[in-house]
Amino acid sequence: MKKDKPDNVVFSDDDGYNASLLSYSTSVGAPVIKMDDVVSWKSRGITNVNKEFENKFNELKMQYQDLMKEYEWNELVYSARFSFEPVIGETYHLYLGDDGVYFLSLISPQEWNKEHVGTFKLNSNKKWVILNR
Repeated sequence: MKKDKPDNVVFSDDDGYNASLLSYSTSVGAPVIKMDDVVSWKSRGITNVNKEFENKFNELKMQYQDLMKEYEWNELVYSARFSFEPVIGETYHLYLGDDGVYFLSLISPQEWNKEHVGTFKLNSNKKWVILNR
């Protein structure tokens, strides 16, 4: 089979010389068509997204730990012994009695020689907020 045209000439049996109609360059001196290296772009994107997920996970983990601490303190105070109805906004002190039972009192640690566990305030949602330990 003999070639009529050289390799660098764009010719089609159906369309003839159609180099000017093509969407890409056909001459030998045209710039090289290169595929972009998307692997490094993907790697950077994956790294950035993974860091964002890790930060969000750590933030949620810290919030969960704080919530569990609040729950444990509330569980401790609500299970403590007290013989009065706590008033919202007042400060109360939690002590460990000689019998090993926790009890809630209005008396501050400076006025009493008992093992002080923490100072709490009852908020409007009936949640005990720890002020200091």
